[in-house]
Amino acid sequence: MAKNLRRLVYFVLLTCVSDLICGRLQYVIPEEMERGTFVGNIAEDLGLSIGEMSFRKFRLVSDDGIQLLKVNMENGILVVNKRIDREILCGRSATCSVSQDIAVENPLEMHRVDVEILDVNDNSPTFLELRYTLQISELTAAGALFPLESAHDADVGTNAVNSYEISTNKHFGLKTHNRSDGSKIAELVLENPLDREQDSTLHLTLTAIDGGIPRKSGTTEIVITVLDVNDNAPVFDHQLYRVNALESLPKGSLIITLNAVDLDQGTNGEVKYYLTSHVSHRVRELFSLDSETGHIRVQGSLDYEEEKIYQLEVKAVDKGTPALAGRAEVLVELIDVNDNAPELKINSLSIEVSENAASGTVIAIISAMDRDSGENGQVQCRLPPYIPFKLQKSSNKQYSLVVSDTLNREISPFYNISISAWDAGLPSLSTNKTIHISISDINDNAPQFTQSLYNVFLMENNAAGASIFAVTALDLDLGKNSKTSYFLLDSFISESSASGHFSVNSESGRIYALRSFDYEIQKKIKIKVQARDDGTPSLTSTALVNIIILDQNDNAPVILSPSNDNSSIVIASNSALPGSLVTKVIATDADSGQNARLSYKLIEATDHSIFSVGYTSGEIRVTRNFREQDALRQKLVVLVKDNGQPSLSNTVSILITVQGNVSENAFEGKNKLRSPELFSDLNFLLIIILGSTSCIFLIIIFFLAAVKCQQDRNICCCTSRICCYRQNISTGASRCRRVAKANLNYLDSVQTLPMRDSYDYTVCRSPESSKSDFLFLKPCHQTLPVNDINIRDTDR
Repeated sequence: MAKNLRRLVYFVLLTCVSDLICGRLQYVIPEEMERGTFVGNIAEDLGLSIGEMSFRKFRLVSDDGIQLLKVNMENGILVVNKRIDREILCGRSATCSVSQDIAVENPLEMHRVDVEILDVNDNSPTFLELRYTLQISELTAAGALFPLESAHDADVGTNAVNSYEISTNKHFGLKTHNRSDGSKIAELVLENPLDREQDSTLHLTLTAIDGGIPRKSGTTEIVITVLDVNDNAPVFDHQLYRVNALESLPKGSLIITLNAVDLDQGTNGEVKYYLTSHVSHRVRELFSLDSETGHIRVQGSLDYEEEKIYQLEVKAVDKGTPALAGRAEVLVELIDVNDNAPELKINSLSIEVSENAASGTVIAIISAMDRDSGENGQVQCRLPPYIPFKLQKSSNKQYSLVVSDTLNREISPFYNISISAWDAGLPSLSTNKTIHISISDINDNAPQFTQSLYNVFLMENNAAGASIFAVTALDLDLGKNSKTSYFLLDSFISESSASGHFSVNSESGRIYALRSFDYEIQKKIKIKVQARDDGTPSLTSTALVNIIILDQNDNAPVILSPSNDNSSIVIASNSALPGSLVTKVIATDADSGQNARLSYKLIEATDHSIFSVGYTSGEIRVTRNFREQDALRQKLVVLVKDNGQPSLSNTVSILITVQGNVSENAFEGKNKLRSPELFSDLNFLLIIILGSTSCIFLIIIFFLAAVKCQQDRNICCCTSRICCYRQNISTGASRCRRVAKANLNYLDSVQTLPMRDSYDYTVCRSPESSKSDFLFLKPCHQTLPVNDINIRDTDR
């Protein structure tokens, strides 16, 4: 009961010692504590409330994955999770601790918890064998020392073997020494000479006692056989051998050669070498000792990171009777080589980062460690170039991965960041670890139409409610940030809202015409469509839709002139020559393009051989000379049709009255008096202007001809037909060249009145007539048709 009370007091005193130094919490507990035993109030030591622990995702992270400790999330107390056996956990190491990381998020904090495990005296000293035998010559002098096998205690420190005791006897005492590692060894001291005749065999009890509370002990029996002779034990060259060896030495490499000398002769002086019982099983696996030569060689894989110094106790035993032994200690100090690549441990806060994350935002905490020492254990880390992240060194072995530049999910939706770590050894060793970071979307892109201006061609007379076009807007964002809706913006069509004429499907962007359109009333409509995403705040863009109404052949030609009634009378002269213009049919079509392209066709006539209609001009011309038997009243029916599909047409009836030969002015005057409805004021004005212009032009020609004839007496000129005679002055002969002048027709888009008759005159000028400007005019070949007249010389 008292023992348990002392342990409890000791435990309470130790657990009250906690310290937060440079982000580390330190606690001390003894080993072998029961599960659930209080270690420390970790929430209080970190300054966290119970609510904060859950909100900030408080958790313990073990280096090896073994959770020896755990935190009660209901009260923030650190307790023992599993049985802790210090001997299994740390072996014979002087210090033993359990280390775990504490990760707290929002913001990220990393703390280190070091729980030192104190040894309790739960192991008794033991000897490898229950009985040891010694052979001691009776000639051995008092004061001789005989090394004894040491006891082993799994505990350390004061709980390890502290002293040895020998059972009471009259010949031997006990002497203890401290080894270089602090352990105790015992030697049997001969205090009084032996007498084989009195005691040939002695039985002693050797007791090993530890320093724990309470103290524990272990015993072994020592059987001493008293012999004669061999009074010199082997002696090593050095009591302590020190040797340095590379941890990378291959198996079979020679470490050192031991040498022990025995002054005896013969078999009493022959020595063999052995490892004593103090050498642990692990050391025996790594090193071998040749009993004949004393060579110590490597027979296992050395590891500086596992153990830096190995201690071997060697004894040299002669072949005498009794055999004598000498002892020496060999310390093998390993030299570190760069045989361990750096290790990277990544504690990521989140695998997803918002694309609007500010520069300096911490993404992950990276621990870089190397099991090597010195320069071989100095680690540097780096990231690949040209990425919007960087490493910030937060402590000797920790880095923070932070945002260093603007993130754009639309350009790079994720990053596979390869973190490289390398040490300073020669040659340098490196390692790589990849962390995957996804970029989350924010609404930073407005929907963009595929075109800023859409031209939509819509045939007139469209069906109301039918779809006419679909606009499309693309949004580079994700989810609801990219979900786009379409709306018509307020615009006006003929002082009315566009919403009354068109509608748009908010999901598909399809535009519908709510009524039918007429090309002849409206040819072009402009509306604005807005695209809006569902982000917060929502972003918008607009596009202009230019709706062009296409013409449909839905209007028949309208005849403007002549009017389509019984009074549409045209007077023609019976002396009109073939090709003379009689009148012209003028029509228009409200459609456009090919639908308004008109053609004219004579479909009915009193006599089809007299008149013809121009296919595209609508001009009615005389096709032959009038005959006496021809009817004086000719009725024509002209068809006017457009070029649409299907074609639409209209007809007009024209009554032509054939009269005798009258002058143009008289004819025109009569026609105007009899049929004033055939001409409009504009047509009449155009005829007057054309007539005036023609007269002025003729006067100028006469004037220029007179001047030319005055200057050149060899040339004679006339007007309506120009005939020039060249005179040979020496002979008095003359030649006459006759030139035919084409009909003078002055056409107008409204009314064309031909010059009915064409005449050919020969104008001769003699030297005697040089004083006269004009001579009598005489017709030349009056019966020759006008169309057949060519320019030629009369003497040819």
